Amino acid sequence: MNKKLKTFILVFVLAVTFYVIYSTGLINTLKDLNKFRQLIESAGAWGYIIYILVFIITAVFSLPASVVTIGGGIIFGPILGAILALIGSTIGAVAAFLVARYLARDFIVEKFGDNPIFKKIEAGVEKNGRDFLILTRLVPIFPYNIQNYAYGITNINLITYTVISFITMAPGAFVYAYMAGEIAKNGVTTSLFIKLLVAGIILFGVSQIPKIFAKKKGIDLESLKD
Repeated sequence: MNKKLKTFILVFVLAVTFYVIYSTGLINTLKDLNKFRQLIESAGAWGYIIYILVFIITAVFSLPASVVTIGGGIIFGPILGAILALIGSTIGAVAAFLVARYLARDFIVEKFGDNPIFKKIEAGVEKNGRDFLILTRLVPIFPYNIQNYAYGITNINLITYTVISFITMAPGAFVYAYMAGEIAKNGVTTSLFIKLLVAGIILFGVSQIPKIFAKKKGIDLESLKD
């Protein structure tokens, strides 16, 4: 198929899909926790699938996902909500990665190939491989959704990308979804404060890992922020 025609079809399909998402009010729903909760709960058993599909949509179209993560804990409970949030965010990240690698690679390279973030990620992967992926997943140096597409046009392996994304997203997904579920289920209690303290310590510990990791690998974090 002609390159320009392929690009046109892809852009057209994505534009139509985004229009459908916008016209159905999903974007506004993702900004309102109560609306999102009603959407999932009204779907019954299909709510699990819809929840994960929403995660995929937020990743592919770079929509806000905080309500989705928090909503998982409130709607499905602390444990199940955290698990579903992690599964959904991982599948969503992989979906965006695959779009960049197999469907929209030429378009993305043409439109965003000179973007500083894309260049830094490409150079980082070329020099440090999966170590760079681990680092940027743990440290919010670059916008998360942009990373999904940027890594799609690098030579990093899909399985490596999926496994590392799953592992590095786990702490955040579990802490936010679990805490939201706890508050919804039991309210603000002494037990909650203790759990929040433990969660804070865990997140602080996780935040220190990349700094140690970067120093060991000789990666200058400050230069990536410029």
